[in-house]
Amino acid sequence: MDSRISARALATALGGWRGTGPAYEALADGIRLLCLDNRLAPSTALPAERELAAALSLSRTTVAAAYRSLRETRHIESLRGSGSVTLPLRRTDPGRHEVDDAAIDLQQASPAAWPGLPAVMAEVMQEAPALVARIGYDVVGDAGLRAAIAEHYGARGLPTTPDQVLVTTGAQSAIHLIASVLLGRADRVLLETPTYPHAADAFRRVGARLIGVPVASDTGWDLGRAEQTFARAAPSLAYLMPDFHNPTGRTMTASEVETFVAAARAAGTLLVLDETTAQLDIDRVGGAAPFTDDERILRIGSLGKTVWGGLRVGWVRAAPDIVRRLAAGRPVHDLGTPELEQAIATRLVPRVDEIAHQRGDLLRAGRDSLVRALRSTMPEWDVPDVSGGVSLWVGLGEPLSTPLVMNARGRGLALSAGSRFAVEGGHDRRLRVPFTAPPAALERAVGILRAAWDDVRGGSAVVVREDYATVV
Repeated sequence: MDSRISARALATALGGWRGTGPAYEALADGIRLLCLDNRLAPSTALPAERELAAALSLSRTTVAAAYRSLRETRHIESLRGSGSVTLPLRRTDPGRHEVDDAAIDLQQASPAAWPGLPAVMAEVMQEAPALVARIGYDVVGDAGLRAAIAEHYGARGLPTTPDQVLVTTGAQSAIHLIASVLLGRADRVLLETPTYPHAADAFRRVGARLIGVPVASDTGWDLGRAEQTFARAAPSLAYLMPDFHNPTGRTMTASEVETFVAAARAAGTLLVLDETTAQLDIDRVGGAAPFTDDERILRIGSLGKTVWGGLRVGWVRAAPDIVRRLAAGRPVHDLGTPELEQAIATRLVPRVDEIAHQRGDLLRAGRDSLVRALRSTMPEWDVPDVSGGVSLWVGLGEPLSTPLVMNARGRGLALSAGSRFAVEGGHDRRLRVPFTAPPAALERAVGILRAAWDDVRGGSAVVVREDYATVV
């Protein structure tokens, strides 16, 4: 086995697993979802039946029946002397959700590629002989691309020089690099809850201690909790998505920005601003409240949401000394960003505002269709109003997000339960529903959700799909 999870940690990760059906099957489905979301890695030893029963206030018979169900679906195996261990998911491609043509994948909140991208790629390929004559990758980033990114920030009112920019292989790569270089084991990290789950995973991977500060679609950030956390915990780093937060869609107000900046400065905390969704404006009145420039603020950007998720180019804007530290620590993770993708990005960054405007039209169609369908089909749910971003953070009214997702998965609709976005458990009354898919697909998805919700409320059985997709 590669690792072990305690009964207490598993109980926290399960969150609101209880549905209205048999308790053993609801528990089994909760563990299946952890496996499908990769929150339980293959070859992880599960707690003994007696220990998990005590942690969940269940009978040992119920836990034994859940483990038996998991063995039957080949999610775990039980070995004499070793207990129960999770198994690798049965799949052939580690990066895709294997679904049939009729299925809908709403785990990945990424729009289709910008229509003008093929022409830009074709233009770059005309320069292929010059590109392949070079080494092919760069640790810091191509000078032309860094200059273009610096000009982009300058146009936003943030004068920037190329030595303040490090080009990465996407925003996720930037987050992992920041975590590994700037944090040590047991360092405290403040995150919003809900948050981008892969960021939380990156900080956990380096042994950081995560502290959540609530954010909601309607009320915004809990400033009282934030100020207390900065003052008492003195976190080494705070990771925020201040503009069109994923998954709530909320944008910080001027007072919220001022509170976070002041509290972080007093605590000596690095502020990491993930701005990958910041330009996905649909119909916001007025711009976002800006963060003032500061040497302790790092900004992460990418072309993944605005242009195409398959174009793995992101960047970090930070003080030159931090950029140098990140560049020095990068070879442990990767040797640099491919020059071909950087050449494409160099042509796209100056057009980001134009592309984002076109993206807004596409996202508006999806958002409006999804909101209309949810409010008419699921009137008992709380459907928020958002002016940009990629998703709705829907309130279910009951802590049934996990069984709902499992039931919908059996009907060909892939979603992520609210607990996937939690820092320390919770959000079982919430469901992230992206609106990046075409309107027709979103309307079909709502129909599936209606049937799945009625089943979950009525205690019907769930058919389990055996695949997994990343959350973005």
